[in-house]
Amino acid sequence: MKDLGEAKKILGMEITRDKDSGRFWLSEENYVLKVLERFNMAEARPFITPLAGHFKLSSKQCPQSPVEEEKMSRVSYASAVGSLMYAMVCTRPDLAYAVSTVSRFMSNPKKQHWKTVKWVLRFLRGTARLGLVFQKLKMGKTRLLQGYVDADYARDLDQRKSTTGYVFTVAGASSVGRQSCKIQLLFQRQKRSTWL
Repeated sequence: MKDLGEAKKILGMEITRDKDSGRFWLSEENYVLKVLERFNMAEARPFITPLAGHFKLSSKQCPQSPVEEEKMSRVSYASAVGSLMYAMVCTRPDLAYAVSTVSRFMSNPKKQHWKTVKWVLRFLRGTARLGLVFQKLKMGKTRLLQGYVDADYARDLDQRKSTTGYVFTVAGASSVGRQSCKIQLLFQRQKRSTWL
């Protein structure tokens, strides 16, 4: 058996270490660049948000005629969403909401759904170097628990459900829990009358 030293790459993720600061990084920059090349987005103008607010996606936008279905069958929608999902699971949790949104239409995507996937790819174009950073806690440093939460307020136009997500960190570094789930909007009539 031969010692090959510290791992520099595993499952497509690059590992970078800085022993002086006690940090190491996991990045999929090369994978992201290959995905962008594969979908002809390597030279696209980058965006700074993973999913813009102007995208109102619904299953009603799915192809209704055989001609529309034939056009979209030539687009590798499922492959693009799968590539985004792999990046999300490994080193890019910032893609979670966008990937969960576009993956709802895998069985019957339309042009608007493909435009949304291309938007997410453009976001990756501008943030290809991002990844996860892990840092050793220094002795005596306060281990402050912080939580963040957000909701999209019934953006699922088909079911009128909200997606709520949260993340908790300890000492500003490591994620100790995160989740995203759909919740049904209750008391819609009462809320509407209250707002009027």
